[in-house]
Amino acid sequence: MATVAADAKLKVGDKAPAITGRDQQGKEWKLADHLNKGPVLLYFYPKDNTPGCTKQACGLRDRMTDLQQAGVTVVGVSFDTPESHQKFIADHQLNFTLLADTDGQIADAFGARIPGQKMARRVSFLIGPDGVIRHITDTGKAETHLEEMTAAVKQLKK
Repeated sequence: MATVAADAKLKVGDKAPAITGRDQQGKEWKLADHLNKGPVLLYFYPKDNTPGCTKQACGLRDRMTDLQQAGVTVVGVSFDTPESHQKFIADHQLNFTLLADTDGQIADAFGARIPGQKMARRVSFLIGPDGVIRHITDTGKAETHLEEMTAAVKQLKK
């Protein structure tokens, strides 16, 4: 698992850290495996089943047809457990993978941890198939993430 100093700030044009994690079923998930298939929208969020996080996840769920047509793999990451993720997916019929970053290694690799807390802030990374970060949305507003990532995916297709 690649790591970046906690105070390092990734920016557009940087190579994404080569992370490996566990999904909601406990299965290994490697970023590199998915980049071989196309772009990846990797998004960090604070907590399962909270209002903003649910709005963002459901917004991605509802845009999944367009995202899949663009070849984009969507994956959410939080400090929640696989069991919490399973419930979140079931409660909201989510149609994408959630990584259980219980030790914070993925959040730390992307500089997404809220300092001093066992929680990630809301930040999204659109990573091209070449592993280069193409767009970053770093704001607490779920709707801004949805709007910006939709626009960034359209730009990526050009």
